[in-house]
Amino acid sequence: MYHPDRIRHPDNCPALVLNADYTPLSYYPLSLWPWQTAIKAVFLERVDIVECYEREVHSPSFHMRIPSVIALKQYVRPSEHPAFTRFNLFLRDKFSCLYCGTTKDLTFDHVVPRRAGGRTTWENVATACAPCNLRKGGRTPREANMALREQPIRPTTWQLQDRGRAFPPNYLHESWHDWLYWDVELLA
Repeated sequence: MYHPDRIRHPDNCPALVLNADYTPLSYYPLSLWPWQTAIKAVFLERVDIVECYEREVHSPSFHMRIPSVIALKQYVRPSEHPAFTRFNLFLRDKFSCLYCGTTKDLTFDHVVPRRAGGRTTWENVATACAPCNLRKGGRTPREANMALREQPIRPTTWQLQDRGRAFPPNYLHESWHDWLYWDVELLA
């Protein structure tokens, strides 16, 4: 009988990257490296192999199981505040409109419109669905008679990581489960 990892194409064998303290570098997006990068890091002695796939890669004189979980040898200190990106904004707001709560057709809205001097900052931009954004237009929430469900804040990296745990990716290899702490009840 064939093991699923044996027939898996190497390009479908990413490595989960852990920091030197054995916590994931990032939860969302999950810190994954392609198998080639993971093997290169092994040869450069920058990582330790924690778990492997059943799948092997080989040359005429060498063979190696593809790493499924690797840990950096040197600790990488995460920055205190994440970059201001559309993805991080949506993650901060749990991928839902801060006006009506829907998760469909998301965009972003300047709480204080730019025409009124509003800036593009964490504290002035909120996730909004297209209908709410159009309804609000170039007005403030008060002028549009629309209340925000919560005030936009500048999140810390830890806050975004915590939010990311609530959105696990569609695929998690079984060797990753011990290293990821999703919000699930542990079995005794």
